Amino acid sequence: MASWRFLSRAVPRAAAYPRTVHLSRPCVRAMSAGGIPTDEEQATGLERKVLNALKKGEDPYNIQKPKTYAGTKENPHIVPSVNKQRIVGCICEEDNSQVIWFWVHDGQVNRCPQCGSHYKLVPYELPH
Repeated sequence: MASWRFLSRAVPRAAAYPRTVHLSRPCVRAMSAGGIPTDEEQATGLERKVLNALKKGEDPYNIQKPKTYAGTKENPHIVPSVNKQRIVGCICEEDNSQVIWFWVHDGQVNRCPQCGSHYKLVPYELPH
């Protein structure tokens, strides 16, 4: 009960005297007044190569969303690979939870055994 009396007296007093903080100059949190460096300025090694390639419009490690293809024999889905073959998983229907796995080989257009979508393996070299 005593704490309620104390709070009921202290709150109106605190509201009557608002505290304002005035800064004499803006507070700069920076690295020796040069500003905080960006990702491009402090990136090194492989990260710098990737950022420079993305600036040029290239996608060296397939970071961005792949382009969509029709999946027909004339316009097959492109599968990049550093090997001569690659295993591919196809979800034939949108709401299907089953993945159909099959191999795609270099030099030929392969079909999904269930839905018939076409896939083509394209040789790909890593940039480093």
